[in-house]
Amino acid sequence: MQTGLFQPSKSVIRVSPFEGYTSYAPYTCTQCAEGWCMTACPVGAIQINAAGAKDVVDDTCVGCKLCTIACPYGTMFYDGDTRKAYKCNLCGGAPACASACPTEAITFEDVETADWIGDFAAERTARVLAVEAR
Repeated sequence: MQTGLFQPSKSVIRVSPFEGYTSYAPYTCTQCAEGWCMTACPVGAIQINAAGAKDVVDDTCVGCKLCTIACPYGTMFYDGDTRKAYKCNLCGGAPACASACPTEAITFEDVETADWIGDFAAERTARVLAVEAR
């Protein structure tokens, strides 16, 4: 989300500390294949843009925050000023973070998205349905 202003609190890149703050790793939306945010949105405000990123359509977003709850990676955010959800949109296919990172800690690779939790989700759903059927 490019705002043209320096606002670290509204950054779509977060930094996670590891091992008692001895090392850090940046993370942002992985543009996952599952699209939990898209599935959770009751008004269809999250759509896939030309760059292949899931993008929040501000005019459609009602600010319900369901997408922020649904995202298992914690990379959907809510802007209290605009009362809309926001996330990484890959800057239209040329992520500024990747080109600006002086240490190349952030890179952009156009690769096939792996389904990290699909098998787990299917197995869990089967277990939940089996319990409910009893």
